[in-house]
Amino acid sequence: MKGRTVALIIILVVLADQALKIYIKTHYRVGDYNYVLGDWFRLYFIENEGMAYGWKFGGGFGKIALTLFRLIAVGFGIWYLHSIVEKKDHPGFIICASLIFAGAFGNLIDSMFYGLIFNESTPIQIATLFPKGGGYAPFLHGRVVDMLYFPIIHDATFPKWVPFWGGDDFEFFRPIFNLADASISVGVMAILIFQRKFFKHSHEAAVVTEDQSNRVN
Repeated sequence: MKGRTVALIIILVVLADQALKIYIKTHYRVGDYNYVLGDWFRLYFIENEGMAYGWKFGGGFGKIALTLFRLIAVGFGIWYLHSIVEKKDHPGFIICASLIFAGAFGNLIDSMFYGLIFNESTPIQIATLFPKGGGYAPFLHGRVVDMLYFPIIHDATFPKWVPFWGGDDFEFFRPIFNLADASISVGVMAILIFQRKFFKHSHEAAVVTEDQSNRVN
């Protein structure tokens, strides 16, 4: 697989992710939602200061640490993608790595720049791109925009006999995420599912080495 193909995958994912985020940010108030396909697929605008799927990490200091970690990870990702393209690794693995990189880069853009280029989104105010009064947060303190919500099963409760959660509300799938998160998840899951195919040569080499070692012994 050629480097320009990898670049095209990354550009397309990042552009789609950012286009949807900017649309949501400039058309929705926090907490606003619209039904896309019935009750089970909605665009639901929230923001988070932490990791994928709304998980949080250590307040203000944690936010800076997480953003810097993402920045380092993206830098490493550029080197790693170049390495596996040069080595001509399995095209499927390269695509998966490209999806993971694109997702990480998409969320990094939010964390680095959204605080600078948008004003505050609130339950009563829709944000403006490049507001006259400046953004809502300094560099590295932007919040990640999430909007994809799939409550396939909702308005249900756990049976009383279920330990710990018996009688509590039950919903599947609860997390609200974005295209960048989805890109990362698809890349990781595909690697886990197809790892034997992606790393076939490495597996065969390990088997040969082990067989030779057993013969010597």
